Parts: sequence; structure tokens; C-alpha cells
Amino acid sequence: MKKILVALAIAGLGLSGALVAPPAAGAAQASDYTPPAPRWTQCEGLPGGIECAAVEVPLDYTHPRGRTIRIAVSRKKATDTAHYQGALLFNPGGPGAGGLAYPAVMESRLGAALAAQYDLIGFDPRGVGSSEPSLSCDPHFSDPVRPDYVPSTITEELAWAQRSRAYAEACGRTYGDLLKNMTTTDAATDMDQIRKALGQEQISYVGYSYGTYLGATYATLFPSRVRRLVLDSNVNPSRVWYEANIDQNRAFEGRAKDFFAWIARFDDTYHLGTTAREVEQAFYTARARLKDTPAEGRVGPDEFDDTYLAGGYLKTRWPLLANALSRYFTAGETAPLLAAYGTYGDSSGDDNGFAVYSAVECSDANWPRDWARWHRDMWLSYREAPFLSWGNAWYNAQCAFWPVRGGHEPHIDGRRVKDALIFQDTKDGATPYEGGVEMHRRFPNSRLVVMDGGGNHGLTGRGDACVDGIWKAYLTDGTLPMSRPGPDAHCAPFPDPVPPAPVTALQSAVPVQGDDWVPGER
Repeated sequence: MKKILVALAIAGLGLSGALVAPPAAGAAQASDYTPPAPRWTQCEGLPGGIECAAVEVPLDYTHPRGRTIRIAVSRKKATDTAHYQGALLFNPGGPGAGGLAYPAVMESRLGAALAAQYDLIGFDPRGVGSSEPSLSCDPHFSDPVRPDYVPSTITEELAWAQRSRAYAEACGRTYGDLLKNMTTTDAATDMDQIRKALGQEQISYVGYSYGTYLGATYATLFPSRVRRLVLDSNVNPSRVWYEANIDQNRAFEGRAKDFFAWIARFDDTYHLGTTAREVEQAFYTARARLKDTPAEGRVGPDEFDDTYLAGGYLKTRWPLLANALSRYFTAGETAPLLAAYGTYGDSSGDDNGFAVYSAVECSDANWPRDWARWHRDMWLSYREAPFLSWGNAWYNAQCAFWPVRGGHEPHIDGRRVKDALIFQDTKDGATPYEGGVEMHRRFPNSRLVVMDGGGNHGLTGRGDACVDGIWKAYLTDGTLPMSRPGPDAHCAPFPDPVPPAPVTALQSAVPVQGDDWVPGER
């Protein structure tokens, strides 16, 4: 009888409002449009020598002479004119992450000599940051303290689903038909308008996380315009997007267990247990305490989950996170936990990134519109991977109710691209290893460089001699590793961190400068 009541409750959730049909493909019509020449001025808030401009592009590429929107673009012009290599575009992921700061970031990562050979180009994709319009559906959607991600009853689960539906409806009310023009294909076609505005016949590209899917889409649509292509920490183009999130749940569970095992190795420092299992129990006990009494009325179980998810992206964060957990669990101190949340978990007050993430992913692909499917799949995932499953479900559940019908993502096909360089870690949580293997298969002239067991999301430019040697050689003169069956090159993992000496709560919230940037992090 209980199963029947649950089924009836789920069925009663339903869908509201009329669905907007997806647009027809418009990349071909992009050739009918040439953007006005951009006007470059010094970027506000960025280092000297980095210029900004707005590139006008069609909202709807099926109607290239209709309404236009503005894409914010930044550049640092090449200074080594004797070895000039054209424009190098960058996308840090998301979808929803901004890229205007890229020229400064990449100059540091490439090194001054190589960076000087390129016009370094950053941009905020449509809907993001300084681009116009900049999307925001409900600025307070992520404000703490939210209902527990993990529902203890079907009533709690359906309340969260209703919350997600309300967010989708708010986006529909605010942006209407704009939402059907927020796909990855639209963003990739915008990149070709940036190419035109820069006066370039071809562009080079470095993409991280979701940026790999954006770059692969560009290369599929405009293969003759690709000079050099670097894809780091790859989305699996066969799993876009519902299945990709379930894959993430399993991969992040592995990273969480690695984190717990690492803490157990340093029990003299953290006092949370000498085995991974004991540390895991301490972690979930702390979570339960926060559900009963949120820390300072700000960090409840969801905020705790979001904070510790950051450790699944980059293990240099583990000492800070372990210190905060230890001091809260063993002594009831909340200050380190609040500081960690402020550094890694707090997304309240501005949902531009979440709004764009939703607009792109919900429109790109077909999502289940039947909540019974989500209910079944998420509980199955939770049994195997409790660390992320329900949090990830609610980060994406608005797609079940999105006012635009998805399902027009391109078939990624890199056969006409002359070469590409693909990087992947075997223990990446955000973009699991199979994504790099599949992207390599889709780009038969590419080389796949694998870091074995490092677990970091984003490999290039972090100072590893093996990875950076291959990366910089390719961007210098097109040199690629020798082609081999399977991965073409292997690099040893980044070393695990070592706990620092005891630090204050304020100091413990400060990330290592230059080492804490993570692509595509939500």
C-alpha cells in the first residue's frame, strides 16, 4: 500500500505550463552575420594591458538579422610579433563560469614567453557575468539554511521537487523565449562571431570541464576554424547530461573515501579516527548535528555538503577542510567551519552561475520529465554513493520542469579536426575518466594524456613537469606525443598534501595562492 501512495504522490507532482519547442539548428545561418567591430578599452578591475569589449551576436541564429545580445570579451595582445600565433580562447567551464580574467590567469600558467606569442582571449559566454543580458532567476534560491538535500520522507522529497519546479517557472517568467537560445551550440556559434570580430581565420582554444564540451562542439561545427585544441578534464559527450550527473555521483564518492582515508593517516593531527570508516562516521555524525542545529544559523547539512564537495575537485584543499571538520567534531568550534563554507560552499545572494548552468544543460539535452524516474534513479544512486547523490539531484532537478524542451545537442564529431590534445585524470570526480576516453575516440587525430590516480579536476598549468611539458610543446609548435593504443602518454599523480602546523580559523580559510582555481566548479 505504501508503494502505491508514493507512486500517486509522485504522479501528482506533474508538469506545469506549456513547453516551448526547441529551436532549429542555427549554426549554418551564422555565416550570414558579421558582428560590428568591437571597441576596446582597458578592463575595469583587471591588470593593465587587458582590454575589454562587447561583441554583438544574434540572439537566435535561425534569425541572424533579428535581436542581438552582447558577449563580453577580454584580450591581452601578443607582444612577441616575430612568433605570433594568433588568438587563443579559453573557457573555464560551468556552464555558467565567467572567463574575462582568463588573459591574466593564462599568462601565469603558460609563462610569459609563450603567452606573449598569442592574443589571449577571455569571454563571458551568453548569459554570464558581464555579457548582456546576464541571467538571474532567483538570487536567493541558494541562501542558507536550505531543506536537507537527503529527504527522509516522500513529502520532503516532493517539497524539494516543488522548489525546483518553482525555480524553473521563475526562469520562464523572467526570460521567456530567450531560454531556447541558451544551448551549447549557441555559445559555440558565439565563439565563431568572436573569431570574426578579432579578424582571425582560425582560433586556438583551451577548455576545462564543461569548456571541453563547448570546445568540442565548436570543433564539430567549425572544424576548419580550429588551429590548436586543448581539452582538459573532459565531459563525456555520450552522457549529456542526466547520465553524466549519475556518473559524477559515483566518482565523487570515490574522492570522498580517498579524503576520509587521507585524514585517517593523520589521526595525530585531526583526531577523527585511524581508519577511513571511522572518519566517514565522524563526517556523517557532524552532518547530522548540523541538521539539528545549523552552525551560527548559516551552515546546515546542505551547506556542509557543498563545502566538502570542494575537496573532491582539488586535494590541496584537504588540510583546510579536515581542520574545520576536526575542530567542529572534537571541540564544537564553528568558526573554522564557517570560514570554510565562506571560501568554498557559499553561493547565496547571486545565482547567475546557477541560472546559466540550468539554462544551458536543461535546454541542451533530453531530461526525464517524469519524477518517478528521478525518484527511482536517485535512490539507487544514493545507496551506492551517498556523498553527492541527492545534492546533485537538486542541483539539476529544475530540468525536469524546464519550460524549454531539451534534446538538440550536437553529435560531437572531431574527425575533420587535424589534431587535438586531451588531458584526463583517472580519478577525476567532476568529469570521470571515461569522458576523456570517449572524447579521444570522437577526435581520432587527438592524443590522450592521462594522469594516473591524481584525482584533480584540471591538470594543465598547475606546475606538473610532465603535463605542462606536453601542453606547452603543443601550444608552442604543435608537437604531440607519439600515438599509442589507449592513452598516448601517462603522467604521475600530484602528491597528496601534508597537514600544516596548527593554524587559526581565519588562516585556515585562505587557499594556497595560485593553486586553488578549479575549472567548472559549481
